[in-house]
Amino acid sequence: MRKLKLQIQLSADGFNSRPDGALDWMTWNWDDRLKNFVNDLHDPVDTILLGRKMTEGFVTHWENVTTTPEDPSYGFAMKMVETPKVVFSRSATTTPGKNTTVVNGNLKDEVNKLKEQDGGDIIVYGGTELVSNLIKENLIDEYNLFINPTAIGGGGSIFSKVDGRQDLQLKRSIGFDCGVVLLQYEKK
Repeated sequence: MRKLKLQIQLSADGFNSRPDGALDWMTWNWDDRLKNFVNDLHDPVDTILLGRKMTEGFVTHWENVTTTPEDPSYGFAMKMVETPKVVFSRSATTTPGKNTTVVNGNLKDEVNKLKEQDGGDIIVYGGTELVSNLIKENLIDEYNLFINPTAIGGGGSIFSKVDGRQDLQLKRSIGFDCGVVLLQYEKK
């Protein structure tokens, strides 16, 4: 069975966006070690899951980067554009961008179908509603939480829909020079 991994940036107080959705608090002066870690995390991935609200900005950003080969993120951007993306929506039937497919069915059923298919790992980058629903349904196998050295006092929470308890096993933690700390967990 394929593994579903989460990669997400969180503030030190556990939020993944400000109340208005702003992401201006994220640390982006990543060193090569952190960039290499993220590249290695994505290497076994052959499917990306996205929520409808996040898709347009995600797709537009990475497709724009591929128009400038001199950009240091060009290689990673090519991976993002070329990797098939499954967009979960309750209403949309189409979405912009290359290699995107919209799914309107039951989240748990659709994700389990994907996990049962042959292939590499699946990764979800967001957004808040999709990730919180995946967590609620206990569908994420590996959590890669990139904790930023900033507290923002409120905002989006990916754990807001947890009902009861979900135990996680720490796989590793890594501190990076820019102040970001990776906490990598697997579900027990």
